[in-house]
Amino acid sequence: MRPLNLLFFFTLFIFGLNSAALAHEYKVGNIEVVHPWARAQLKGSDVADGFMKIVNHGSTADRLIGITVEFAKTAQIHDMKMNGTTMQMVELKDGLEIPAGATVELKPKSMHVMFLGLKEELMPDELIPGELVFEKAGKVKVEFMIEPAGTGMSMDNM
Repeated sequence: MRPLNLLFFFTLFIFGLNSAALAHEYKVGNIEVVHPWARAQLKGSDVADGFMKIVNHGSTADRLIGITVEFAKTAQIHDMKMNGTTMQMVELKDGLEIPAGATVELKPKSMHVMFLGLKEELMPDELIPGELVFEKAGKVKVEFMIEPAGTGMSMDNM
């Protein structure tokens, strides 16, 4: 094989491995969870935020009603709302509706998961286990990819 061809195939192989590590998916019933990730907490903080895409392939709505992780005392589903000129976080106590046939994205400066009372330091490039609970589809075990603090990844490229 020519050296240039070998380099090309090696580059594709490495890129393919890297893409597989970045985008990970989980399914339960009609629900697909795409690339759950969390940001490493800032120094001195005991909170972190988490994100993912949730796709409902079914013909009826479902609802994300709970999240459990061992690395935090609690996990809450939050939305960001404007209160006058101030951005405010609001806990979605009844969970997050995932409409039939729709995709809901939890992303920075929008709906997200808040991990409160962190029990351990979240280190970039780690995969940390958790579990999501859906009203109809049930429970699904996931792994949150830990990204550096300040990361604002968009799921549009995944």
